[in-house]
Amino acid sequence: MFKLVAIPVTAFIVCALIGPVLIKYLHKLNFGQSIRECGPASHMKKSGTPTMGGLMMLAALALALLWGSFTPRVVIALVLTLGHGAIGFIDDYIKVVMKRNLGLTAKQKFLLQFILAGAYVYFAETHIGNTELWVPGLNVTLDFGWGYYALAFVLLVGTTNAVNLTDGLDGLVSFVSLPVTLAFAFIAYMQGLLDLSGFALGMAGACLGFLLFNRHPAQVFMGDTGSLALGGGVAALALLTRTELLLVIIGGVYVAEALSVIIQVGYFRLTGGKRFFRMAPVHHHFELGGWREVKVVRVFTIFSLALSAAGLWLWLTAVL
Repeated sequence: MFKLVAIPVTAFIVCALIGPVLIKYLHKLNFGQSIRECGPASHMKKSGTPTMGGLMMLAALALALLWGSFTPRVVIALVLTLGHGAIGFIDDYIKVVMKRNLGLTAKQKFLLQFILAGAYVYFAETHIGNTELWVPGLNVTLDFGWGYYALAFVLLVGTTNAVNLTDGLDGLVSFVSLPVTLAFAFIAYMQGLLDLSGFALGMAGACLGFLLFNRHPAQVFMGDTGSLALGGGVAALALLTRTELLLVIIGGVYVAEALSVIIQVGYFRLTGGKRFFRMAPVHHHFELGGWREVKVVRVFTIFSLALSAAGLWLWLTAVL
């Protein structure tokens, strides 16, 4: 029990300690975020705010996990987290150092994500081999055979990109991810997977520590380094606790953000240029509707809390 407390506390303290040093260093390197002109006009004042702050989150998580055990489950979760963090780092590096605002092309980013997801699926097929899937609400477990691996692949790629899309306002993705990681920490604990519970708590501690510097007005952005890593970690928790479909509910805010982009693009093409939302992802829709940035973050956080609670309720009704 001591370790489960020490891990998130350590992650928080590490962020608090290295945050000011990292932010100063990023300023010195002129690693400032370029704001796209097609975004909300109010965001232009954020131009120059240092990015790649996700590095402090990854360092905090890695150091905090020294309290725990590097079991195979934790190693898998860490590889998926750091692996996606590396993809994000490359993307951020291209943006801030090479001054190409869009970073990696969509094809390049998807290719790297596909390779990482494919590596996990290969590992799962050769070492885990369990293709059963629990269906929330119906409370049944079905054997999907090879279809399970396709789902795992989609879940990994989809979650990382959905979390990445959620990272668009000061503190938004960290606040939204706190109840998500805590929900998975509880599920893992109740399953007796204390190693995974510690990993989830470490992610929560890193998010909370990062918010010291990323809440409005943000001193630093996590960049794709942090958001892709966070998505990889959340996906890993769902896969390793075998609550894959429950992630759709617990991570409902991520799902809504991703769906808003899909709907916007599809509607734009079908109507020859019309928009379904004022702007996508959907958090910008509310911004342009007159909501202050802090209000959007507050409301989305409340929804994340409610959805995480609903997901836990569904899970508890099935196991108790």
